[in-house]
Amino acid sequence: MASVESISCSSTFIFVFLAVFSFILMKKCAKKKPLRLPPGSMGWPYAGETFQLYSQDPNFFFSSRQKRYGEIFKTRLLGCRCVMLASPEAARFVLVSQAGMFKPTYPPSKEKMIGPWALFFHEGDYHARLRKLVQASLAPEALRRLVPGIEAAAASALSSWQEGRVVSTFHAMKKLSFDVGILAIFGGRLDERRKKELRKNYFMVDRGYNSFPMNLPGTHYSKAVKGRKRLGEILSDIVSERRENGDAVENKDLLSSFEEWRSDEGEKLTDNQISDNIIGVLFAAQDTTASALTWIIKYLHDHPKLLEAVKVILESLRMASIISFTFREAVADVEYKGYLIPKGWKVMPLFRNIHHNPNFFSKPHEFDPSRFEVSPKPNTFLPFGNGVHSCPGNELAKLEMLIFIHHLVTKYKFEVVGSNGEVEYSPFPVPKHGLPVRLWAAEQAAGSGGAACRKHPTA
Repeated sequence: MASVESISCSSTFIFVFLAVFSFILMKKCAKKKPLRLPPGSMGWPYAGETFQLYSQDPNFFFSSRQKRYGEIFKTRLLGCRCVMLASPEAARFVLVSQAGMFKPTYPPSKEKMIGPWALFFHEGDYHARLRKLVQASLAPEALRRLVPGIEAAAASALSSWQEGRVVSTFHAMKKLSFDVGILAIFGGRLDERRKKELRKNYFMVDRGYNSFPMNLPGTHYSKAVKGRKRLGEILSDIVSERRENGDAVENKDLLSSFEEWRSDEGEKLTDNQISDNIIGVLFAAQDTTASALTWIIKYLHDHPKLLEAVKVILESLRMASIISFTFREAVADVEYKGYLIPKGWKVMPLFRNIHHNPNFFSKPHEFDPSRFEVSPKPNTFLPFGNGVHSCPGNELAKLEMLIFIHHLVTKYKFEVVGSNGEVEYSPFPVPKHGLPVRLWAAEQAAGSGGAACRKHPTA
């Protein structure tokens, strides 16, 4: 009888335990709802909202959707399904804390133009090795050696504007940034013939880089493909000549670092790897810095009493937000704040939206360099990106800006010709027509009774 009672009690206990466990499990499963996609509109099939983006100010496109949907929203651009993220926390999530879940991604046509071995197309050991080489070549000691060359390039750029000619600031700054990039890569040891060849073919590639990738004779893209092939040949010749001459360089430059690098197993970089990374550095150093310098000159014109160059540069970088966003791709399904970011979707942290958010920068559409008397909150000021794929040449860019602005404001007077309120995208935002400017040497302006100044009526 006792054994029967024991079995009965045991059965009752097991039944109660299973019932309670099942109830808890069912409740837990009921609470866990499937993740949903972020709000937003995918627009038309395939094209999505591409037309809306390119037919209006991109700033309005992104800010209006953030206002409607919040700081995370979905869309479709250029045939790609995208998730846009407009908060500092989200930018850090994608670029730093969970960077391994998101890989850099570029359209195949752009990768072909620069070269598949360029470091910003890669992750892992190869990316880390190349990034380390670039950073070492642009470390403080290396930058100090570049100062005389950058000063000479800045002086040459400014002297070419003299005699009151009207010049497109953006085009002039593109030439300056190219010359500074060549200096950093080759250490000022490239003869004029080679430099001229590189410039001619580089700008051919530059014109076709953002064109529609249709390789038909006569198109910008077709010319760019030919220019890219010639660039590779020129760079291969330069590398071969250096090896034949056994150049032991006292003043290290980036090309020497590429040539001399060896892995633990004795591997060295191939000519294609060197060539792709040189072209990649030129692209990274050129349009973005030229756009930033163009905006700095515009803001100096609009605010002639500003004197603190560093704060002017920082505020110009915030206002202009040359890099409005960056592209990543989810390598697996990712959950963020209750939303699903599906594998294969493009993910775009929106730097411009963060830079223009009044929660982080009061009166964000007013130019106010004094705001940088206090450091911005973490992850709210990202002009050069963030994480392992942030721009490794940002110190060179800032040095170039400081040197050029110093020469401009201490030795010259300038005026903006025409209206300078409109913006065009090529693809980076710049004042319309590249900001036409007329320049005088300071002594010449003083001798003419001070006629030339930073302000100019509409011409």
